[in-house]
Amino acid sequence: MSVRLKLTLSYAAFLMVAGAVLLAAVWIFLLRYVPDRALLVNVGTDTNGVFPIRSRLLHVFAPRAVEVLALLLVVGLAGGWLLAGRMLAPLTQITDAARLAGDGSLSHRIRLPGREDEFRELADTFDTMLGRLEAHVAEQRRFAANASHELRTPLAIIQTMLDVARNDPTRDNSELLDRLHDVNARSIELTEALLLLSRADQRSFTPVPVDVSLIAEEANETLLPLAEKHGVTIDTSGDMTPTVGSHALLLQLTTNLVHNAIVHNLPEQGTVWVKTSVHPNAVALTVENTGEKLTSQLASTLVEPFHRGSERIRTHHAGVGLGLAIVESITQAHDGTLTLTPRPAGGLCVTVHLPAASPQT
Repeated sequence: MSVRLKLTLSYAAFLMVAGAVLLAAVWIFLLRYVPDRALLVNVGTDTNGVFPIRSRLLHVFAPRAVEVLALLLVVGLAGGWLLAGRMLAPLTQITDAARLAGDGSLSHRIRLPGREDEFRELADTFDTMLGRLEAHVAEQRRFAANASHELRTPLAIIQTMLDVARNDPTRDNSELLDRLHDVNARSIELTEALLLLSRADQRSFTPVPVDVSLIAEEANETLLPLAEKHGVTIDTSGDMTPTVGSHALLLQLTTNLVHNAIVHNLPEQGTVWVKTSVHPNAVALTVENTGEKLTSQLASTLVEPFHRGSERIRTHHAGVGLGLAIVESITQAHDGTLTLTPRPAGGLCVTVHLPAASPQT
């Protein structure tokens, strides 16, 4: 049976039960509280002219009670059907929207009118979910297109170099091999970055207690040679910052932030500040660097995949354009927040807030 039919039968049954209880109460009232002489009728000569007619009362009352119950049944079925249809109308709209979403149309919105109630709340929640799903699908499509472009570029370069070597057998291949090695290394780096991004999105890790301050020190030690090569000074400070998550992913997050801060810095005498701090319900990792002045609009787009700032310049340490995208995915996988703020003097300040570990952890 449909939900509407079930509600209709429920309404009719409730009305029938209520009517039967009311009629039973009337019958009990007549039998118990009405004086006996009120139940006597004058019949002429029999038994001094009067006799009790309780049996006659039941004979008259019973058919009328059946008629009332039959009327209540008809009213209950008809009224219940109309009321159930009216009550379930919003659910029908939500079902139609879900069916459209299942067919691939994510732009449809219910926008249920009326007062705030459970159906309105459900419809608004469904609209919000559709909006987020539509944005996520658009982002994934854009990411897939960018990833295809980024992966096709090194393959096209390799194909071109191989064609050149084939057409010129006398050419020195040592330079060609070096360039092929660099392009192949970049392809491997891009593939590993895509796999890491997928792993972070799927949250395929087992949470363990982690101290972000120790991870920051480990990342700084690893990137110290790169910082010295670029003439950048790394300043590390902060307190113990216990959280729960994946040590490998959080190390990758910190390494990406410090790496970006080193590469996208001043040509010489640049500085990177790495700081960890503890808040009431969260721990924070802040990576700040000197560099060119950025606008707030540009800073907000740096987390987009394959976005490398104002220009798509490829240098030896430019990366594959997934550094901050991976940082954002790892942050979200750990139920944290990522904030990018341009420094007034130039450069960028990136702050990652993660849930603080409970004392029992």
